[in-house]
Amino acid sequence: MASFPPRVNEKEIVRSRTIGELLAPAAPFDKKCGRENWTVAFAPDGSYFAWSQGHRTVKLVPWSQCLKNFLLHGTKNVTNSSSLRLSRQNSDGGQKTKPGEHTIDCGDIVWSLAFGSSIPEKQSRCVNIEWHRFKFGQDQLLLATGLNNGRIKIWDVYTGKLLLNLVDHTEVVRDLTFAPDGSLILVSASRDKTLRVWDLKDDGNMMKVLRGHPNWVYSCAFSPDSSMMCSVGASKAVFLWNMDKYTMIRKLEGHHHDVVACDFSPDGALLATASYDTRVYIWDPYTGDILMEFGHLFPPPTPIFAGGANDRWVRAVSFSHDGLHIASLADDKMVRFWRIDEEYPVQIASLSNGLCCAFSTNGSVLAAGTHDGSVYFWATPRQVPSLQHLCRMSVRRVMTTQEVQKLPVPSKVLEFLSYYI
Repeated sequence: MASFPPRVNEKEIVRSRTIGELLAPAAPFDKKCGRENWTVAFAPDGSYFAWSQGHRTVKLVPWSQCLKNFLLHGTKNVTNSSSLRLSRQNSDGGQKTKPGEHTIDCGDIVWSLAFGSSIPEKQSRCVNIEWHRFKFGQDQLLLATGLNNGRIKIWDVYTGKLLLNLVDHTEVVRDLTFAPDGSLILVSASRDKTLRVWDLKDDGNMMKVLRGHPNWVYSCAFSPDSSMMCSVGASKAVFLWNMDKYTMIRKLEGHHHDVVACDFSPDGALLATASYDTRVYIWDPYTGDILMEFGHLFPPPTPIFAGGANDRWVRAVSFSHDGLHIASLADDKMVRFWRIDEEYPVQIASLSNGLCCAFSTNGSVLAAGTHDGSVYFWATPRQVPSLQHLCRMSVRRVMTTQEVQKLPVPSKVLEFLSYYI
């Protein structure tokens, strides 16, 4: 079966340009298992890139230095050795610059990573606590690591120091996500069928356990305004949560297999989910409607075939910052870049044994991790968003679909604002 519809000329689809690689160190022959790179992450301010190299190790590298190295060497392989290392140098004022590269031994296999930063104005939700062990400054950057043994470790990115060890999950911590509002609220998704909400400004206090998943929870993602969260998991589960009340809003139904990844658009109006059923769905999270379907197998598989070993499991999905593009990674050894208003990919790249992907903070680069602990990088589709789209994103950042539908504007405008493409 073909990877594209018969009407699509595969030769006309743009091939994404590889800009660099970060290769994991060679492992001994007796340690082939456990090398998987399950997660990659960019710091919100674009300062750092992190990935799990397998064998308990997380690598942190300054992203600007990483890009500079790529530009210097073209598409030459870049290892994670001293080629990227930044030494601490004294500035004119005698103060030391922020440290560069770190290698962190997390003590167990790392399944998930998330960067978090604090805004002082966002106080801890536990207002009765008068004393805290940690005071997080505005310039402090944290890295959360979810481990195979159910623990979550919180690290200071600039020093590599372990700050907190969160213990409550009983199975693998499969995903982590920080609230984007700077509150340092962290949500963890686990194979123990639960999501747990942690307040790092209250020394990592666990505030809430979210239950409802019938099986493993694979991934979770906050909406840009931090008011909503999506969690996805085995048994076709896609759940939306109110993060002010910690209650379930609705279940989204449509997938035919385990759902393993999710991501909100930058304006919060769209939700992308990736499933082993060979599909990525774009949802309206406010209505539960499916607005777009991106298929990775043609002709589309029947529900029975989609729910089994179809050789096209979609492993990851990520929204670009322009709100126009998403990237998906599947078991057919391809990375696809899609426009939200096109039925077929606008750009593709080859990748064997891919497991995860994420756009850089400015959206210009896509990073993808593989089974052998390495990372590969591609240039993403370049397109100047139209003024209409920018206006739509501005409106949708502050208005729900229901509020948009009440606007006294022509129906065509309503359809555009509602992403009825």
